[in-house]
Amino acid sequence: MKKASPKFTVFTPTYNRAHTLHRVFDSLVAQTYQNFEWVIVDDGSSDGTQMLVQQWQEIAKFPISYTLQPNSGKHIAFNKGVKLAKGELFLPIDSDDAFLPESLEKMLHWWQLIPENKRMTFTGIVTLCQFENGDICGDFFAEHPLDTNALDLSHKYKKRGECWGFHRTQVLKQYPFPVDKAVRFIPENIVWNAIASKYKIRCINEPLRIFYQDSGNQITKSNPQKKALVKDYFLQLINRDLRYFFDDPQTFFKWAMLYVRYSLHAADGRFMNVSRFSSIGAYALCLIALIPGLAIFFLDTFRQAVRL
Repeated sequence: MKKASPKFTVFTPTYNRAHTLHRVFDSLVAQTYQNFEWVIVDDGSSDGTQMLVQQWQEIAKFPISYTLQPNSGKHIAFNKGVKLAKGELFLPIDSDDAFLPESLEKMLHWWQLIPENKRMTFTGIVTLCQFENGDICGDFFAEHPLDTNALDLSHKYKKRGECWGFHRTQVLKQYPFPVDKAVRFIPENIVWNAIASKYKIRCINEPLRIFYQDSGNQITKSNPQKKALVKDYFLQLINRDLRYFFDDPQTFFKWAMLYVRYSLHAADGRFMNVSRFSSIGAYALCLIALIPGLAIFFLDTFRQAVRL
């Protein structure tokens, strides 16, 4: 007899986080809703992560899938996780965070409140996050529940701070991350905003994920020159979503500065070539960002020189 597929795939990409990964495992053990699998994609860890997961596989009452890949970046691991997923609903959780015991149960409750004949127009549920001390990360949603999409949530409602939630696995299979092994990080908005062009999300004013800050952010601490190739993704966001500029000019100006900054680090002499821009507005925005982007580039260069 064929075993029924789990409702949730809880997915964790990890890299040398054996010292914090227990937070995810302990959270899963404590869940009041247990119809899930845990899919782990290890991005080339060398800290004993595999042995730790093998110990959990022997004692867990839920299936744990572990895949080791050469260090390729979170976006490659994410695509692999979606491919391996057996669950209808795909819930990513970072390898250094935790979540409340009723998280899966509450998310499923709100998902099932969406009328079945409308559910296929939604991609998932989004919730708030909280810090270890219980404080909310950022803003509350404007309504509870709020039915919107990721673009409107970010640019029209101007929601700031960490959010968390799931997508339907089938939707994520339609919108994979670019398979770009030249970079280790791709802005997640590349995918979330693309999904927003077709699917809605239901936002819930309940903090279900615990956001830890003790393990640092390996991406933001990296050398700007190593991140330089991500420049084209910031330009892609500007070109694709510029219709939201007047709703949220600050965000688009930040992206333009990052495009200039990383283009200079990449020694891309053609980064202001008109053919790269989808509109006069996109070109004008990056032109305005030239001076501040150049200033940040020189500051990066100075900091690197001081470290040497």
